[in-house]
Amino acid sequence: MASTGYITVHAYTSYAQIPLADVAISITATDGTAIALRITDRNGQIRPVAIPVPDRSESLQPDPPEIPFTAVNLYARLKGYEQAEYENLQVFAGTTTNQNVELIPLSELPGKWNQMAVFDTPAQNL
Repeated sequence: MASTGYITVHAYTSYAQIPLADVAISITATDGTAIALRITDRNGQIRPVAIPVPDRSESLQPDPPEIPFTAVNLYARLKGYEQAEYENLQVFAGTTTNQNVELIPLSELPGKWNQMAVFDTPAQNL
């Protein structure tokens, strides 16, 4: 039986975590199927996006027959900043996955205007 989990984003720049508005956030299934497209608000955040996930009971026993989460990919883009990709983010039933997205100004990366930072999240040992 399917349940619902949520994912939200906080996009910012610098170690001071200055919020970034108007960041295009796209969330896809790992096979590339689009799930949601959102734009961050002035606080650098999006409202939680509902993700269909396996039922919570799948995660209550060791070595479950099915992985107890849904993996998604997240892409963040804002003009003038390095693009970021987060692969295999894990969303569990009844919880909210909070993803911090730090974007680096391209002025700090001369010659790398078309580079994308890729972050892969390894599966949890459940």
